[in-house]
Amino acid sequence: MKKKELASTIIEDLGGLNNIVDAENCMTRLRINIRSIDSVNLEALKNTKGVLGVVADEEHYIQVVLGPGVVRDVLEEMVKMGVTPVAAGKTDEEDWKKNKSEVEGKRNKKVVEKIRIIADIFTPMIPAFIASGICNGMGKIIGLLISNAIVPDITFWHIVQNLFALGGNAFLSYLAIFTGVRAAKQFGVNEMLGGMIGAASLNTVVNSISELLNWYNADVVNESILATGAGGIIGVVVGVWILAKIDKWVHSWMPSVLDVSFTPLLSIIFTLPIFALLIMPATGWISTKIGEFISLFAYSDNIFVSAIAGYVMAALFLPLVLLGLHRGLVPIYALQIEKMGGTTLFPAVAMAGAGQVGAAIVIWIKARRVHNTRLESIIAGALPSGILGIGEPLIYGVTLPMGKPFISAGLGAGFGGAYVMITHTMAIANSPSGILGVTIMEPQCMLNYVIGLLISYVAAGIITWFMISKKTVEEF
Repeated sequence: MKKKELASTIIEDLGGLNNIVDAENCMTRLRINIRSIDSVNLEALKNTKGVLGVVADEEHYIQVVLGPGVVRDVLEEMVKMGVTPVAAGKTDEEDWKKNKSEVEGKRNKKVVEKIRIIADIFTPMIPAFIASGICNGMGKIIGLLISNAIVPDITFWHIVQNLFALGGNAFLSYLAIFTGVRAAKQFGVNEMLGGMIGAASLNTVVNSISELLNWYNADVVNESILATGAGGIIGVVVGVWILAKIDKWVHSWMPSVLDVSFTPLLSIIFTLPIFALLIMPATGWISTKIGEFISLFAYSDNIFVSAIAGYVMAALFLPLVLLGLHRGLVPIYALQIEKMGGTTLFPAVAMAGAGQVGAAIVIWIKARRVHNTRLESIIAGALPSGILGIGEPLIYGVTLPMGKPFISAGLGAGFGGAYVMITHTMAIANSPSGILGVTIMEPQCMLNYVIGLLISYVAAGIITWFMISKKTVEEF
């Protein structure tokens, strides 16, 4: 089915343009806010050629899985037909509030939705995480080659190494600012003001304030009550949330003629003391404790503790993906990177995608034996994406609809998660996963990451082989 035809069919199955509030896409899915689930023909949507899966997990929110590449083109066609993209639908404050009220209904009272709001802060930053992570990874690989005199023309390769480092640091060094901008968009306050809060957390003036209050430990900066960067991105998110509350309060009593100039000024003036003197120290302490807690498992001398932690994280990651809550782990990855220079959590959960691949390969073999060409075709189309770390097509197109493979994939992935945790495999970024994840691993961890992937493939394949009957594959 052509992209334009697929877009038109999806709109029709969703109840027409009048039933669609707005839409956006991630790497593999359309995320669509609708007005009424009763107007949606879910059965027709699920059976549409080109649609790999449909998730209607809430009353006003639907996800349509189309696969990488396709999803972006389909959304463009939908926009041409009159669907409002999310970004465009939120430019006017009153319309944004109205749409949000229509879309969310009672969702804002749910814990799940609270987590999703935080997760949505980081979703648009995923491409930058990928680009910066790979750049840093390539820089480290080149540095390793230079230190071992493997490459000729050392000067040239030093320049290449620094160019990769420039690409990596351009995003990660100012992550707090980008987080502030994104948090402001989610909390409904001016995005540049949110960026100011993020930039303030990085400013060395924070250290000067800390010294004047005798809060600064020059010998061990990390033990200071307040220091530049304290609280990291967690502190910035909380700070911008407070900024949004104060901004709305000031706006409520500010005369219209003074609103443009004085509301943002007073909002920043009122927020900065709270942020610098309360939020940064408090979230800095919380971040430190979270880091220490994670380290208990990530760097435990007890091999059984490490193995269990890795197994559980990898095995239970897929349910988070189903709910869209896996994005909520991004702040934890970033926290680990801030505190330890890398993340051990990400390599463990990355094994979940490898489990999908192993399960899918076995199902493909069985599908060939029973001549289920439709299932063969679906897996053949989704498998390359799965190997590269994009697991949604396999989840929604194969393992989840079949049921048991979804479970067996997670059970198998756990063994790979246990292995990478035992070997303290560390990534310097939180994306990409799959085989491309090798590029963001510490050089000494690359082999162990690959071994973890292979373990997940094999373990998930074996478990799936025994859990899935020939009849199940034949009838699917």
